Amino acid sequence: MLYHSGNELVDPNLLFEKVQLQPLMHVADFGCGRTGHIVFPAAGVVGEKGVVYAVDILKDVLEVIRKRANLNTRLPIHPIWSDVEVVGKTAIPSGSLDVVFFVDILSQLNHRLEALDEAKRLLKDKARILIVDWIEGTFPLSPGPGKLLDFERVKQWALQNGFAVQEEFPVSKYQSGMVLFRHE
Repeated sequence: MLYHSGNELVDPNLLFEKVQLQPLMHVADFGCGRTGHIVFPAAGVVGEKGVVYAVDILKDVLEVIRKRANLNTRLPIHPIWSDVEVVGKTAIPSGSLDVVFFVDILSQLNHRLEALDEAKRLLKDKARILIVDWIEGTFPLSPGPGKLLDFERVKQWALQNGFAVQEEFPVSKYQSGMVLFRHE
């Protein structure tokens, strides 16, 4: 079966470089989506002794990820149903993650800061949040001007919650990226 990778807009290898993804790490992709375009390549990097949580609110999406992961039982992928906008809802041990990915998902949420709070709860000290989201433009998948993520508001949240803005970078002509580093 042929799977769409989602890499036409977002190169996962660029994101992995930005967060210094390595073997043995434990990571989560919030809003993993049907293609698992972060989940599956990340599993290849963290290896059999690492962990990749594919987190989504859509159970049918998680079933697609589960079936695809089962084709190769050596992949350390764990589908998790969660509403990431509710702090404490995600069934991942607190303080266990090295990286949380938010790729084109924050702009879709009504409670963005709560989703960041949930990521914070799950992260170890000296861990990272990687955010990729749409910038103003006419790309058909963009959520539109009223729904775009306010990256400045994310920076404010970061400073108030023990994170430094490690890097801001262009992802495509339609998207921007940011890495937050937890340093409490």
